[in-house]
Amino acid sequence: QVPLVESGGGLVQAGGSLRLSCTASGRTNTMGWFRQAPGKEREFVAAMHLITGGTSYAGSMNERFSLFRDNAKETLYLEMNNLKPEDTAVYRCATSITAVYPPTRDPHDYDTWGQGAQVTVSS
Repeated sequence: QVPLVESGGGLVQAGGSLRLSCTASGRTNTMGWFRQAPGKEREFVAAMHLITGGTSYAGSMNERFSLFRDNAKETLYLEMNNLKPEDTAVYRCATSITAVYPPTRDPHDYDTWGQGAQVTVSS
């Protein structure tokens, strides 16, 4: 398994922005973000295929969320803009050896998970 270190998250007003980061040291081919709101199922947010840099977003999340990676720091960032109260959730980073393209959205394909970062958006 690849050790993961997450950071970011917090409380923000609707319309605000936050950035989450996830540092993974070791061999991995895909990195992604999932979120889980209270009383709801875990859902896919976005993922990046590290070999090609290709990305995949859930629904229309790419209109407000974006992924970028600093290869030197082995860190994946999730930039979240124009946040809405419904974005409130625990966000978890995950890595996968799976190298399919587009990046897998199935949480079962991910073998290492971060501790989670709370994102709370107030109205």
